[in-house]
Amino acid sequence: MEPMNITQIQDLIKFVAKSGVSEVEIEQKDFKLTIKTAASKKEVQVITAAPPVYAPAPLPGPAPAAPAAAAPPPAQAAAPAAESKYITVKAPMIGTFYRAAGPGKPVFVNVGDEIKPGKTLCIIEAMKLFNEIESEVSGKIVKVLVDDAKPVEYDQPLFLVDPA
Repeated sequence: MEPMNITQIQDLIKFVAKSGVSEVEIEQKDFKLTIKTAASKKEVQVITAAPPVYAPAPLPGPAPAAPAAAAPPPAQAAAPAAESKYITVKAPMIGTFYRAAGPGKPVFVNVGDEIKPGKTLCIIEAMKLFNEIESEVSGKIVKVLVDDAKPVEYDQPLFLVDPA
């Protein structure tokens, strides 16, 4: 069974929200999706342990994001060589990027913070659903590439992580 695509996940979220079920969990070989609803607030939270990795070829979305991502390196000649050793954490979906759980709350990660797999890095809001984006790598945050409350595209770089 292949991983669910984003449309299937969105349809499942809508179904769970309408059905009144408080929690649904789907686990496949290398993909786990948990959808929990807060009954008192009537909101749905989606927590993914390992977001699905889609091949960028069939999706038209990544092509427009490439020029925006390519703009910063020409500003510094040494940047491409220095950044090549870093791991880039990319957005697994389209939405609005948030560094903290809410206004006035502490950010999930800052530059210099050590991270491990499973550590929440940010939230991406999509269709009024707040999706916690968790790290799949260990290392140290070197750079935050997106400003808080800004829209992000699928596969857009969010963080640079030094795996050393």
